[in-house]
Amino acid sequence: MLRLLAVAFALAAVTTAYDCNRGVEVKSVQWTGGSFEWPCSTTKSIFKNSGRYNTKHVIATRAQIYRDDAFLVLPRYKSGVPVTVAKVSLRSKGCSATLTAFPCWSMQEEGTCSAFQNAVDLFLDPQDILWVLDTGVVMTLEEPVYRCPPKVVAINVKTGKIVKTIDLSGLACSSSRLQYLVVDYSSDGRITLYVSDAAMRAILVYDVTAGRGYRVVLPAAVTSGAARRDVLYLALVRRSDGSSCLVFTYLSSSRMFTIRTEYLRKGSASGKVHDLGPKPATLVILGTDGGAALFFRYEGRSEVYRWDTAHCFKQENFQLVYQGSSCLLATQVVVDYKRGRMRVLESNFPDFIQGTVGCGANQALTIMQACS
Repeated sequence: MLRLLAVAFALAAVTTAYDCNRGVEVKSVQWTGGSFEWPCSTTKSIFKNSGRYNTKHVIATRAQIYRDDAFLVLPRYKSGVPVTVAKVSLRSKGCSATLTAFPCWSMQEEGTCSAFQNAVDLFLDPQDILWVLDTGVVMTLEEPVYRCPPKVVAINVKTGKIVKTIDLSGLACSSSRLQYLVVDYSSDGRITLYVSDAAMRAILVYDVTAGRGYRVVLPAAVTSGAARRDVLYLALVRRSDGSSCLVFTYLSSSRMFTIRTEYLRKGSASGKVHDLGPKPATLVILGTDGGAALFFRYEGRSEVYRWDTAHCFKQENFQLVYQGSSCLLATQVVVDYKRGRMRVLESNFPDFIQGTVGCGANQALTIMQACS
């Protein structure tokens, strides 16, 4: 409980750390493609010659920060991605930071079900445990291949030791598309995982303490205006009264929704989903500050906005907090507690999808810059 209180005080400092009327020196960790720290040069040659390493196919889409390190997921969208969970030092200088396999190389072995197959999201909890969502399906942008059942792996970031592995095969099905993961601690210390399943219009709920889970099917209204079930974004918001809720929406849906986590823990969403209102335009949820603030950008736009969820979901309550480069788009906003700042993970993701990245995708973890 003391640890949670400490986090709450830290969050208060973070949420006041950026101001669009104040200049902030930009500090960024940058890299191109996948520049890894290999066990040895021979290993690199073997991977490259066998087609298991193609730097143009490596891109970081999600991140979590612990002290001076950022933990990244490098989804296996395409072939040639040797590492799907990596670590990069925030002390890296220049434009060529080196990525390190996390927690080790053996955990990256494709085809070994005890290892990571395709990590798509991760979440660092208040106890310094890193939870990683692994779909088990690789080469999702080429010819999808089912390798292993979906799972969530918990790793102690201080020691690098795996403390728990949760098999999600009993909650997902063959057509599931698991995309986002959040982890919440209730007031009594119970740990609950929430995973979005876009294809099934559902949120998977897993009570880690009890060792059981279930699938909560969302009402049909959440797909309002959506041509298809594309991306089901999920964000955990903590309120000042100690309660928490999930804010969620489909990318192509015209509306934003929320549900209190206490209802999900009871196993039902019937009559509990709250419609927050229409979206001004198609938007991408990027993350939260660990408290009540949610960050997002509009589709195809580099500007990042902050919305205090204590206020109505309306444009007058959206604050522009980051003016990104026209060449890069943010895929996540994450808390950097040590520096009392928010960081933006950005890349030329559209170029990556189209296969026009040259030497590799340009990626950066940048301290949120003041905007004008």
